[in-house]
Amino acid sequence: MEKCRPAFNRQGGAMKVAWAAAGAILAGVGLARFAYVPLFPAMVAAGWVDGAEAGLLGAGNFAGYLLGVLAGRRLAARIGVPRALDAGMALAVAAFAACAWQGGLVWLLAWRALAGTAGGVLMALAGPSAQASVPPERRGAASGIVMTGVGAGVVAGGLAIPLLLGGGIPTAWLGLAAATAAVWWAARRHWPDPPALPPEETRSAVPRAGLLLLAYALSGAGMVAPMVYLSDLAVRGRGLPIEAGAAVWIGFGLGALLGTMLGGRLAGRIGGRRALLAWMVVQVAALGSALVPAWPALILAGPLSGFAGVGATAVTLVAAREVAGARAGVIWVRATAAYGVAQVSFAFGLAALFGATGDSHAAVFGVGFALSLAACAVAYRGRG
Repeated sequence: MEKCRPAFNRQGGAMKVAWAAAGAILAGVGLARFAYVPLFPAMVAAGWVDGAEAGLLGAGNFAGYLLGVLAGRRLAARIGVPRALDAGMALAVAAFAACAWQGGLVWLLAWRALAGTAGGVLMALAGPSAQASVPPERRGAASGIVMTGVGAGVVAGGLAIPLLLGGGIPTAWLGLAAATAAVWWAARRHWPDPPALPPEETRSAVPRAGLLLLAYALSGAGMVAPMVYLSDLAVRGRGLPIEAGAAVWIGFGLGALLGTMLGGRLAGRIGGRRALLAWMVVQVAALGSALVPAWPALILAGPLSGFAGVGATAVTLVAAREVAGARAGVIWVRATAAYGVAQVSFAFGLAALFGATGDSHAAVFGVGFALSLAACAVAYRGRG
């Protein structure tokens, strides 16, 4: 009877599945990956880590994310998509709770990496599984809904962190654990559970998508700077208070919400690869704004970074379905893995650069700007 699930969704359950998948992305990516960004300057100020070590924690999270992306489909093949999503959510809760103890750099690095692993599993499975569970004419909208989870999580984290920090850094981490558990409880009853592809179909040839993968990977590499250092740029780079750093990060989240909602819909109309080019142009503008030394430029840099960097994910998810049809999940995992490899490589590199340059935000955002230009050029070539 599981084979009939897409037909059931056509009759009325499709968007419940999409919103449940959005909940997984909200907790696993919007919170488990990105709620750390507004905590970055607070952890440095409290002496938990220094600037270079805080950047290293961000890099470790990217490394764990890559591991989760690579393991997600195999885990789902063994235990099913719903149980794999449950496992990712449970790991995210545990990682948040563990970070409430100041166990030193190695302890924090290990748990931030495991939080990334949780996010990678959830990202690898939630989007493709939701798309496979809804009617074809709703997939563009479903993609946008699922990926709004990132922006919603970023906004929630940006609003919650300044309040939670009133009780200290441990309270902030425990609050994030509680929020993740609440989202898990609310979403799991509607987890996507698409029928598995036959083994011979999953092994068959998958259309090549080299330019799509390269553009998405370069986009991810270019987004490391805002995804790790944006709030710190506002606080320690521009001299603004912690609350302002959180506000800039909320702007990132609002931009991400708009970028994903428009991304899925526009990609469904004009094609994912053409939409990706438009999003890369916005990303170039976002990184350029962050390089402007006056603090008002952050009013643009935050929302534009979220719009482009997170919205590109919804656009790429639609493009993967265009390229590979029923095997879009394979292209999606490859794209997400390429994104993850690029982010891990540049996250560790930027952490080293940040320390070597005396915590120079101009250096790390300058690298991001150059990578975003390269992503834009590749997207132009592969626009179809």
